Amino acid sequence: MSILQAVILTMGVAMAIEEPTYNVLSKTEEYEVRKYESVLVAETEVVAGFEDAGNQAFRILAGYIFGANKQKTKISMTAPVSQEATTASEKIAMTAPVSQSKTPSGYKVQFTMPKPYTLETLPLPTDERVHLREIPAKTVAVYRYSGSWSEERYQEKLQEFQSALKRNTLKTLGEPTLARYDSPFRLWFLRRNEIWLEVKFEGSP
Repeated sequence: MSILQAVILTMGVAMAIEEPTYNVLSKTEEYEVRKYESVLVAETEVVAGFEDAGNQAFRILAGYIFGANKQKTKISMTAPVSQEATTASEKIAMTAPVSQSKTPSGYKVQFTMPKPYTLETLPLPTDERVHLREIPAKTVAVYRYSGSWSEERYQEKLQEFQSALKRNTLKTLGEPTLARYDSPFRLWFLRRNEIWLEVKFEGSP
């Protein structure tokens, strides 16, 4: 089994995977507005098309959480996922979702790091393509949909999402982010996909 396959299979254990903490501020039939706490991420940028970017970046980031770091820290492959601060056998638990957003030259893909870590305690990557940083707390509108990860379906759902936001005069900030929660082995109609758009939110839409 390859590193990529192992990570993807781990992601399929949905109930065992930590997700970022948020509060729902408002909800409509089409989307909800969430307030997320600050999070630490490992991220990389790749020059590729929409559908290839995720696979390329996934391999790079999977290498980091599988031990391509100076402390040789590895991901936990058990369920439920747990975090233990030990020595050489320390493990980084997998989290969800895997996020992908557009950049001027390609796409940025991020893995969220488990809560026990800080920027000071996260293992340092040995691959210079992997960067660690803290994303400040933010408010995002979230549109959920199932199905394939094709660019065609993503663009279709993004247009529906943006139309709903426009009807409610909700102002967006920056580029949309595709958040994937499931493995490609999960039945397509059961997959949880979300599109996130940061918003300026002052009340219920």
